[in-house]
Amino acid sequence: MDKDLISIQEVRELTAKAKEAQLEFKHYNQEQVDKIVKAMAEAGFNDAERLAKMAHEETGFGKWQDKKLKNEFGTRDVYESIKNLKSVGVIDILEDGAIVKIAEPMGVVAALIPSTNPTSTVMFKAIISLKCRNSMVASPHPRAAKCTAEALRVVREAAEKAGAPKNLLFCLENPTLAGTEELMKNKNTAVILATGSNPMVKAAYSAGTPAYGVGSGNVPSFIEKTANVDKAVRDIITGTTFDNGTLCSSEQAMIVDKNIKQRAIEIAKKAKAYFVNKDEKIKLEKAVTKDGRINADIVGKPATWIADYSGFSVPEDTSVLIAECEGVGRDEPLSMEKLSPILAFYTVDGWLEGCHKCIDLLNFGGVGHTMSIHSNDKDVIMKFALEKPAFRIVVNTPSSLGAVGFSTGLYPSMTLGVGTWGGSIISENVTAKHLMNVKTLAFETRALNEGNALKSFGNKVDVNVPSKGYLGTIEERLLARAGNPSVNPFVKQTKPAKSGKPIYGSGITEDEIEKILKEFKS
Repeated sequence: MDKDLISIQEVRELTAKAKEAQLEFKHYNQEQVDKIVKAMAEAGFNDAERLAKMAHEETGFGKWQDKKLKNEFGTRDVYESIKNLKSVGVIDILEDGAIVKIAEPMGVVAALIPSTNPTSTVMFKAIISLKCRNSMVASPHPRAAKCTAEALRVVREAAEKAGAPKNLLFCLENPTLAGTEELMKNKNTAVILATGSNPMVKAAYSAGTPAYGVGSGNVPSFIEKTANVDKAVRDIITGTTFDNGTLCSSEQAMIVDKNIKQRAIEIAKKAKAYFVNKDEKIKLEKAVTKDGRINADIVGKPATWIADYSGFSVPEDTSVLIAECEGVGRDEPLSMEKLSPILAFYTVDGWLEGCHKCIDLLNFGGVGHTMSIHSNDKDVIMKFALEKPAFRIVVNTPSSLGAVGFSTGLYPSMTLGVGTWGGSIISENVTAKHLMNVKTLAFETRALNEGNALKSFGNKVDVNVPSKGYLGTIEERLLARAGNPSVNPFVKQTKPAKSGKPIYGSGITEDEIEKILKEFKS
């Protein structure tokens, strides 16, 4: 049978099973859900090294040591950030009980997984999906199908041992473009979580299914003259060489003030950076691009491998290739996103010129994503924050790790929104809170039938709810609510005024709310 037909049929079968399992899972309570999610995170964390080596061997991208760290981050760190998130039942009470927020799952999540970060991303998406009582079907990149499937198997088995229904998590065994398209458009799919190239994101948003899509970055890193130059240069090199640049938040260009240029170059060379000459730059440009786009052959490869591939030699301990550039755009190929340890190097005269250079680089393939600034001038930092077309501006830290929330206070995430500027509906780091629907219970705060409703309201409270500064028993509150819809059982009633009308006080406890909800449901 045709591969596309096999893939399409597999999608239809798996989404149907995932939907059925999710309809069972939606009735789990918060304690059950949290037990399952914790087990998944622990299993993924404990198997981080084996999965990292498997991903490196299958894809040829990056360094397994760094992939191990990403696997640990995508499980343990993500779990720690969401473990206290309420995702079942009442999750918030506002306006002294006038507004009650109730969590509901979305359904089946279609998770598109990139080849650059296959194991960490699939475990991350599985954990945040189940935290909100969803199921998930993953579509791996064909180049990383085996390691993606294995990573999902690890967390799926842990989930089931912790009490999760079977068939909550699936990975396509026959991934094709046609199969992925069917997954995004399938009637059982509730939401798409797409991480990958810009064409993939556009396909996700055109599928007709609600989607979170995040595209590529082209991260500029500016070293302003007041920065700790030594730390700044080393941070940038650390960021762009982490897993050989496969994170979309990794630095792509170093922009330095002319007053600190020589110092920056000196420090970079100490960190084993190799500055290419003019002839080597031309060779590197030809190697990096293919048909006007990034050459997939160089993605995630070491600097020494890329130099050899390009046709020139560098020392064996070279960490990153750096090329001095002037322009931005197709005439300057190294100004694009390279997903490898290669940096474009720009010299500017002052922070304002640096500002414009960063904007140019972001607009050339990275708008809405991420940039970094290294500075000790608070005014300059705020000017960059207010004026740059990026939704993550990290300060005095490696961009690759800061943007995902490893070295900053951002939500730990393997999926970074680029906002409407970058063609996405979300500008934050995607996390569990984005995979739940929120239902709102809203009580009347302004009576429409003044002469009738308010009098009845006061009478019912006086008769059925004791005016002793507390709510009364659950039965009394339910009786009051049944007798008059204007009585809000979620609001604490204090001693009434002389007019007989109730005075609203503080809200009741969450435990009481859960008891009331159970009474309502029965």
